Amino acid sequence: MSKLTNALLISSVAIGGLTSTASFAEKWHMPTPYGDGNLQTQIAYTFTKEIRDNTNGDLDITVHSGGSLVKHTEIPRSVKSGQVQMGEVFLGILGNENPIYKHDNIPFLATSFEDAKRLWEAAKPSIAKELDKDGMMLLYTVAWPAQSLYSKEPVNSLADLKGQKMRAYSPTQSRLADLMNTTPMTIQTPDIPQAFSTGIIQAMITSPSTGVDSQAWDYVNYYTDVKAWIPKNIVVVNKRAFRRLDKATQQVVLDAAKNAEAAGWTQIAARAAKDKATLLENGMVVSDPSPQLVEELKAIGKTMTEEWKAEAPKEIGEILTRYQN
Repeated sequence: MSKLTNALLISSVAIGGLTSTASFAEKWHMPTPYGDGNLQTQIAYTFTKEIRDNTNGDLDITVHSGGSLVKHTEIPRSVKSGQVQMGEVFLGILGNENPIYKHDNIPFLATSFEDAKRLWEAAKPSIAKELDKDGMMLLYTVAWPAQSLYSKEPVNSLADLKGQKMRAYSPTQSRLADLMNTTPMTIQTPDIPQAFSTGIIQAMITSPSTGVDSQAWDYVNYYTDVKAWIPKNIVVVNKRAFRRLDKATQQVVLDAAKNAEAAGWTQIAARAAKDKATLLENGMVVSDPSPQLVEELKAIGKTMTEEWKAEAPKEIGEILTRYQN
């Protein structure tokens, strides 16, 4: 090969490389802990599609559902470190890092979607500030249906659960299990069916959506609709990754996040009703709690609210004041 031919080849490769780099889309990854059947995951797909469409593919975010890329508990650290650019996480699992993250896991503090939204608006400034310290930016949140009780046998009072092993998915739930005289067992969503079938747990408090997603009728018989609290997922982005985007793309992401949050709060009530109906259709006994069980759980909720306030009186006091006023 002549020197001229060689030079032309090198030049051609270089130009081709520059051309492909200029047209190459920004590829991001967004791990989520829940399966494709969950509303939260479906909203994540819609969110990322809106970004892809409105940037003409220049920002292409791949959703990795069901903990397939990063385990749930590792998602916050992965986003913080920049291992992934974006992620979705159940807010309550951050409770050991700062007690403000526990606000939507306190039993009977907010049990309707209206109250849950007011509580979120009260807590949001504190949450965003804390995430910012950890190098993350809050994008949007999606609520879950109210959390209720799954059990193999009917539960009319806490005495019916005494000594059983209860699934816990956050520090607050572990404390709740203790106060219910049950043993907390940390079980992630994909492992629920096996945990029940092998006797690792005998009961859990979670949403009807998680029950449907994990086909709860295969391993428990009763769903007692205690509506204990309404937790949320948050979607966060690595601050450095976000800042590297041009202003127009940043705005597309923020607009898509705003739409995702609005869709979540609008659709969640309908999804809750649909999922409860699915539990019933598959043979589960779906019932309201007995007055005794309600009173016992409310007493626990009061205890847990006081304990929560004691963890950070100033910060939590501000959240409660904003919520209650």
